[in-house]
Amino acid sequence: MADSRKKIIFKNVAPAILANACVFLFSVVDGIFVGQGAGMDALGAVNLALPFVLLVQALNAMASIGGVTITAIRFGRGDKEGAQNAFMHAVTINFIVGCLVTLIGCGLTAPVCKLLGATGNYLELAKDYVFWWALFAIANSVSLNLQSFCRNDGNPGLVAVTNVVITVLNIFLDWLFVFPLGMGVAGAAIATGISQVVGLCVILTHFIFKKGELRIRKYKPQGKLYRKIVLRGLPEAIAQFSTPVTTFCMNQTLMATYGDIGINAFSIISYLSSFTMSVFFGASEGMQPLFGQAYGAKQDDDLKGYYRAGQIISVIGSAICVAIYVIFPLPLCKLFGADDVTAEFTAIHMWEYCWGFVVGSMNTMISAYLYSTKRSGQAIALNIVRSLVMNSLVITFIPMIFGKLVVWHTFGIFEVLVLVVALIIKNSSERKGIVYK
Repeated sequence: MADSRKKIIFKNVAPAILANACVFLFSVVDGIFVGQGAGMDALGAVNLALPFVLLVQALNAMASIGGVTITAIRFGRGDKEGAQNAFMHAVTINFIVGCLVTLIGCGLTAPVCKLLGATGNYLELAKDYVFWWALFAIANSVSLNLQSFCRNDGNPGLVAVTNVVITVLNIFLDWLFVFPLGMGVAGAAIATGISQVVGLCVILTHFIFKKGELRIRKYKPQGKLYRKIVLRGLPEAIAQFSTPVTTFCMNQTLMATYGDIGINAFSIISYLSSFTMSVFFGASEGMQPLFGQAYGAKQDDDLKGYYRAGQIISVIGSAICVAIYVIFPLPLCKLFGADDVTAEFTAIHMWEYCWGFVVGSMNTMISAYLYSTKRSGQAIALNIVRSLVMNSLVITFIPMIFGKLVVWHTFGIFEVLVLVVALIIKNSSERKGIVYK
């Protein structure tokens, strides 16, 4: 690979991974402070609420990635006005998503938490977290959108700075609200919300001071472009649905198999899971504009080179995370405030779940490659299989057949099955070479 291509990849992928890691780190930091300050039941309650948070992040990704994909292709063609138009349409979609999440999360808090499986003591704790997290959803949605476009508008450094500021502030506020002020899970959610508001203010400076090509300005809404953005972003949204659906299904299966200790153990593993997934979602988001630009310019060599590099980055990054979790399970469990029994139980099952991350990273990159090269239909089919079908079926029914010993392995099993489908789809679509449309 040419040195120039390596520099381009690093410039795009490193800030994207950092940005995603920081976003998911909010949940991890919340979990650490909640576990240490409010106990394992509170941590379990936040884990039950986590599918709601991850579902919202998936919806945010739909407009952000869809808009960025179209913008990258149009920039590759030299169509700056078309790229600007796609940007404004995508920002609007994210704003609407934030408004809807606030209305649902704050107005229907109890039904949402019950739907997530929260009962008894878990219910009140989960309600506190969902209500206060949803209150700041607009800032969260718009901030994530603008970060994606800022990165692809030639200013990935500001995105990195934004996320460092958000993360440091979130850690401080988590400590302040959970420990000195004793606000429990509500304090953790409020800390995340305030941090997102500050992050939005920081990232807005790129557009206010006109540091790139994109501008926040009036535009004429086009229904066709809205649909196009949703279609382009739908594969990524469906891919990210995999995390909340998997978490929900695992919660139900573990509750039935192990009871409270299963939920509390998985609360730790799911926090680590969300952080690990941020690495390969970040890698795919960082590579996505490079795929789009190379495709728009019809550069076969660059496109193939970017795909290989993306897979290498994803596999190495996820493998490093898995190694850390497998080597240091007990210290990680203690970090979340786990008692000795829960820590020992979690450490035993840690590797059984985490090995699937390496396979999952490959599936995520293949999906990004497909939808960035105008193969949205194939990408949607792949991600429906992965996020809505294979994971729910495997996690729910395989333990019924083989018993509790296979429960923790179900994540890796369904990712392997999905990888087989992904490679078949990719190779069949390129049997006669890459088709440019």
